[in-house]
Amino acid sequence: MGKKIVVTGGTGFIGSRLVCRLAEGEGNEIHAVVRKSSDLTSLKECIDRITLVYGDVTDAASLSGLFDGADEVYHCAGLTYMGNRKNELLEKININGTKNVLEASRKAGVRRVVHVSSITAVGFSTTKKPLNEKSPWNFDQMTLEYARTKHVAEQIVADEVRKGLDCVIVVPAFVFGAGDINFNAGRIIIDVYKRKMPFFPLGGVCVVDVEIVVDTLIEAMKKGKTGDRYIIGGDNVSFRELLKTIMNVTGVHQLSLPLPLWGAKVISYFLKFSKDRSKISKLFNMSMFAVASEFLYFDSSKASRELGMRYEPHEKTVRRTFEWYRDNKLLH
Repeated sequence: MGKKIVVTGGTGFIGSRLVCRLAEGEGNEIHAVVRKSSDLTSLKECIDRITLVYGDVTDAASLSGLFDGADEVYHCAGLTYMGNRKNELLEKININGTKNVLEASRKAGVRRVVHVSSITAVGFSTTKKPLNEKSPWNFDQMTLEYARTKHVAEQIVADEVRKGLDCVIVVPAFVFGAGDINFNAGRIIIDVYKRKMPFFPLGGVCVVDVEIVVDTLIEAMKKGKTGDRYIIGGDNVSFRELLKTIMNVTGVHQLSLPLPLWGAKVISYFLKFSKDRSKISKLFNMSMFAVASEFLYFDSSKASRELGMRYEPHEKTVRRTFEWYRDNKLLH
């Protein structure tokens, strides 16, 4: 008899890749939680092998019965937004949504839950020294509601574990890959390709491919320790290095200059008076630029050691993502 596996956030970037990967296996019932209004494009390759179930993580009543009989739940639903215009929505989805899903899973007797967190729930490094799972959270030094909500969501996981829920936390780094139709991390590839990056921030990020994230999520369900968190990352690269890699992969070269945060604030002020913002990257908002001016460098050795996470050079990941955008005519 196969397992019943439920995935929240089934149409999101990581959620949809996970659903399609799980659907490749035989014998299990894969249920993807979607809203009535969800765009199902990201599930088109596996939609005939899964069951769509309708629910909204922000509405506890709509989840009633969804987890009954489920062996495993992957909680991938979340809002990724680096700004201050959606604070209420971030609270509803990332905090209340997590509470609703974990509570419903515990009450339904789900065997195990894997919760997808964010590196903003771990912290940032001011010294380029990679952080690990035990690093003290320091994003409270920045006004970034997204980071706060993901941090609180991990505290909710800890509460539920104390109440008896078997839950493991995975923390994906900066995720690129095929299937990123909403241009999460992939926005930077598109913007370099369109020559919209005349400046780059002075910080850096940890790059990982979505397929490695999906592999490791599945391994975390099998082998992760209850209540533990696992960072899923790869190369730690400065934005200077990342832009150079993207330019080499795309063949599009642009003069791009390093820009300190104070300089970005000056330019941002003058951009308010500009009629045409389309010539400069959407990544150029102050919340995002402030984060990108720090080093989001991470040590993923725990996931390698305990979950068998594989490593891939970031250039390979960038190339795969760019080629997928090109093949799917998303570069216009």
